[in-house]
Amino acid sequence: MPLPFLTADRAIETADDLALPFDDRDRWRRPYRPGPWRVGVAALWLLLASFVLFAAVAIAATASRSEAGVVLGIALAVIAGALRLLRVGVWVSARGLRRVSFFGTRTTPWDRVAAVRTVQQPVRWLGLPRTVQGQALILVRKDRGGQDAPTLLTTHNADFLARPGSFDRAADTVEAWAAEYGRG
Repeated sequence: MPLPFLTADRAIETADDLALPFDDRDRWRRPYRPGPWRVGVAALWLLLASFVLFAAVAIAATASRSEAGVVLGIALAVIAGALRLLRVGVWVSARGLRRVSFFGTRTTPWDRVAAVRTVQQPVRWLGLPRTVQGQALILVRKDRGGQDAPTLLTTHNADFLARPGSFDRAADTVEAWAAEYGRG
């Protein structure tokens, strides 16, 4: 029995295309849901963090508090890494397009966006050095003379691996945001 209210992959109805009165377009939003690979890795990191937190409590009860503090710091770093991994992706708002990576964030205002397009090219598989043939969503900036910026989304990243329909919907959504706000 499918539960359509729990998933973003349900069939799009005509009523969903209308902007709701409480829909804030100035708020940063990801136009797709995180993929199972990304969520699975973050869940494993959080599971590891729970074991490390338990070790910190055991060390605090039996050994010195400074050693427990070091282990607690490691657990907090793992938790922060898992939460950052869940934030990685493309975010859009009325102000621009934001590409969030694990170590940094780049925001491009819509007036600097020349085009957002889907191209067929070799893409990295799950962010690893191995490349496979796939599709990528490319951002072309006006201020770089038409040169392509790094890819925004690919069919083989942690959000869309083995989910080509989800990639197509996400790419169409980002392209629609670019078409609406990038006219400037």
